[in-house]
Amino acid sequence: MSVKEDIRAQIIGELAGAKFPIETPEKLLGSFPDGGQTTCRSGDVVLTVEDAGKIIKPNDFPFKSAKEVANVIVDRAGL
Repeated sequence: MSVKEDIRAQIIGELAGAKFPIETPEKLLGSFPDGGQTTCRSGDVVLTVEDAGKIIKPNDFPFKSAKEVANVIVDRAGL
């Protein structure tokens, strides 16, 4: 599994209990088990939700699924 696929899968897993749609950045952060401190790791790559939140834009909302959140984060993070 590539780093990109691994991080994507981890984000989706972390959002397994989230209720969608998620309409605000605050609700998105609150949907992760450890909020902004939730961390995904693959090889040498470490990505916190707090860091990922910096690349999500207001017009990305609402998010309709965990997969959609993961795709936006992974694509913009340049993994």
